[in-house]
Amino acid sequence: MKEIVLDTETTGLSVRDGHRIVEIGCIELDNLVPTKNIFHFYLNPERKVSEKAFEVHGYSDEFLASKQKFADIADDFIDFIKNKKIIIHNAEFDIGHLNNELTLIGKPKISNENIIDTLELARNKFPGSGISLDALCKRFRIDNSRREKHTALIDCDLLAKVYINLIDQKEPTLNLVENNDNNISLTQSEAQYFKKVIKPTDQELLNHKEFLKKNLKKNFF
Repeated sequence: MKEIVLDTETTGLSVRDGHRIVEIGCIELDNLVPTKNIFHFYLNPERKVSEKAFEVHGYSDEFLASKQKFADIADDFIDFIKNKKIIIHNAEFDIGHLNNELTLIGKPKISNENIIDTLELARNKFPGSGISLDALCKRFRIDNSRREKHTALIDCDLLAKVYINLIDQKEPTLNLVENNDNNISLTQSEAQYFKKVIKPTDQELLNHKEFLKKNLKKNFF
């Protein structure tokens, strides 16, 4: 089963205030194993970045001005996520912005049926505890030292690891490499993700049975 880990960065918090997407990043998982198939673009939002958003991701109006618009990459994005579950941390925010962008160019919205919100998974699993991406990285001992700013593809990398820990699978190893063109690529250094099941031998089962019998009798009789 293929899934997509997705994150966006925007010019501000609310689409009601006209805010737009400035970066979109996606990492594909195939049976929880990250593939080398990624989708990543910086985007010209056709409006100014708010001061608070700039503090979060650091993308200036000058940097974004030369980038493609969402309409230019929309069809490729739709093809990339087609028929796949989409994993997002705080899905309401990202899907709200994505559906706004899709509506602006007359494209169908993304259905909530295809969304897995790791914020909800974490809230249900750790009620009353910190469930931000940074808090979950700390809980699962995932190195997030590169997250000096919020950047979509690095956040996808971290979220993929958090997601696999949330569903009690082995944490993956993902390596993100940034080149001189501010593009980020994904390399895969480990493909052993699932827990290995070791079945005991008949002799081991017999020894265990004798051990329990001996110790139960010793402790309770």
